[in-house]
Amino acid sequence: MSTNKQKLTRIGVFYDGNYFLHVSNYYAYHHERRSRISIAGLHEFVRQHIADEDDKDFALCQIVDAHYFRGRLSAQEASNEGNRLYYDRLFDDILMMEGVTTHYLPVRTVQGYRQERGIDVWMALEAFELTLHKQFDVVVLIASDSDFVPLVRKLHTLGVRVMVLTWDYEFYDEEGRRRSTVTSQYLIEEATYPLAMHSIIDKGEENDDIFPVSRLFVERKRNYASETGTPIETVPLEEDGEVRTSTIFSLKDGYGFISFPQTNNLFFHFSFLVDTDFNDLREGDSVEFTLGKNERGEPVAKNVRLIR
Repeated sequence: MSTNKQKLTRIGVFYDGNYFLHVSNYYAYHHERRSRISIAGLHEFVRQHIADEDDKDFALCQIVDAHYFRGRLSAQEASNEGNRLYYDRLFDDILMMEGVTTHYLPVRTVQGYRQERGIDVWMALEAFELTLHKQFDVVVLIASDSDFVPLVRKLHTLGVRVMVLTWDYEFYDEEGRRRSTVTSQYLIEEATYPLAMHSIIDKGEENDDIFPVSRLFVERKRNYASETGTPIETVPLEEDGEVRTSTIFSLKDGYGFISFPQTNNLFFHFSFLVDTDFNDLREGDSVEFTLGKNERGEPVAKNVRLIR
């Protein structure tokens, strides 16, 4: 066996957290998989792919460092958004259990819009510095922005290979508008190993002989107290309007409509749910909600809660 095949391949993984969150939400609420991306499964996939590229044993391809970068709301702002604090902490626990180091910068509100500033630069600087000190053989970027092209070029000058995991997809936002995410072609062209993850996932069983695609996703479990025998985390509805009761008229990919004759049915988005998983909803289910308005002043259903 050659010396190279016996040598440990050291892998560093760097997450653009905002991008990864949108990807995970897409698969949880808009894609037929209806499940979030698994951090553990993603890391296993990376190790397997690099082992295949290097023609070496899986055990010799190890993720020795992983880092997650994202802007973060203040505690006060997050507490005003239902159970946002709870789910942020829950995801932090997952990252911690998988050995991922978190890096947060405060989200700034400029002219009424929340903005993440400096995250991409910080991530690029940390990735380059850590590569110098820890001597990664492969750096994995979970990102889509062309801002990371200079980083990739710099890493190549060090003789470091760069894998970029990308997802391209379309979805509807909370206002019912079609949105799309497209990876920078410049970033794809610069990467040593550009992997179009959306294509790998959609091929499904075709890739199972290489790596079971199902392992890239978190196994979903229904969260009913009657089924688990445990209490469910609850967050009180906001008292800024009358609480109404109706039924779900229809469900789409990540959004739906509640029967409400006065407005010819009310739009709601998965982000408007309280103590309810969108994937547990069914047409005809009874729900509670309060009336709200979108940025165009149109009525929508907010604080939507499934009546169990």
